[in-house]
Amino acid sequence: MTFRIASRLATLPKPATIAMAARARELRAEGEDVISLALGQPDFPSPPEAIEAAYAAGLAGDTGYPPIPGQKALIDAIIHKFKRDNDLTVTSDRIMVANGGKQVIYNAFAATLDDGDEVIVPAPYWVSYPLIARMLGGTAVEIPCPEENGFRPDAATIKAAITPKTRWLVLNFPNNPTGAILERHDLEAIADVLRDAPHVLVMSDEIYEHLTFDGRRHLSILQVAPDLAERILVINGMAKAYAMTGWRVGFACGPMPLIKAMIAVQGNTTSGVCTLAQAGSAAALKGGLDRIEQMRETYQRRRDTMVEALQAIPGLTCAVPEGAFYVYPGVGGLIGGTSASGRLLDTDVAFAEALLEEAHVATVPGTAFGFSPYLRLSCAASDDQLAEACRRIEGFVKGIRKT
Repeated sequence: MTFRIASRLATLPKPATIAMAARARELRAEGEDVISLALGQPDFPSPPEAIEAAYAAGLAGDTGYPPIPGQKALIDAIIHKFKRDNDLTVTSDRIMVANGGKQVIYNAFAATLDDGDEVIVPAPYWVSYPLIARMLGGTAVEIPCPEENGFRPDAATIKAAITPKTRWLVLNFPNNPTGAILERHDLEAIADVLRDAPHVLVMSDEIYEHLTFDGRRHLSILQVAPDLAERILVINGMAKAYAMTGWRVGFACGPMPLIKAMIAVQGNTTSGVCTLAQAGSAAALKGGLDRIEQMRETYQRRRDTMVEALQAIPGLTCAVPEGAFYVYPGVGGLIGGTSASGRLLDTDVAFAEALLEEAHVATVPGTAFGFSPYLRLSCAASDDQLAEACRRIEGFVKGIRKT
């Protein structure tokens, strides 16, 4: 028989972050010295208390099927986390645990989107928001957040994008890929728009909440606009601040009817999350924030080093990220040139591909995040790797011939 792929997947591109990382691995397998700054993978170990708790859970026989919403110990730890970190009092019926933050997004969209429903996604955005919406029959409505506005969405632009078909507004701040943070006045202006659009739900992805720089602090829209609580879904997880990417534990806090529907989706797809991962996550959440503060200080130092190095390269621009662990330099001044090996750099995709093939530095083009011509570089690598990557980028840029 001839295999036929489902139409919802036939036109769905592979996430560019994964594609660039895969090509970097291929080059390494061929013996090339590749520095990959393509994935958002913390280069810190998982907390020892998480590992010890997972091991203890296994020894104690906690290896059966877990409850789909999450185990009580982890849900209690999540409730504690929201009170400690966000001054939010939440109850267990507003919480669910999923196999990573990405599954939380999938569950939410699967539970709410019908064909043709619209999801407003400020750009630059993490690649998976529009892809998951499209896969589930929705339409991603991208609104630009230019660099001169600090890569922040403008409330008036959000208002203009809302239609009767709008189902969700996605907010991801601190932002991947730009590191932008929303201040209280930004959130208040957005909340005012939402009060006039009662049919719109808000997905607030706050997984980088602890990774903020220069004395800034993250604010959740749920803190700023508690009157909108019945429409706000807050997403978080263990991957970034806790360096637990492989544990695959994400969680959400939202209105009870939505959480109930999301649990139904998960119950018919993956069911509950690995019990050992849940035990480790509960221990990490209860373990305090000292370890996270050490990571944050390291990322801020690396950010400063990378921004200084990239801003010194003629042809590049580089805004100073306010959070997360990426830098997002602009390459517009170099588009249209030709690389040293003769590649035409007509887009940021071509630029990123040439940089990988010729200088062996893996990045992700801004096109993947809906906003070009830029590159996303992860700061989650060693100081030596980051310094060498910047040297290679400088050498690559020096070899570009303008036509």
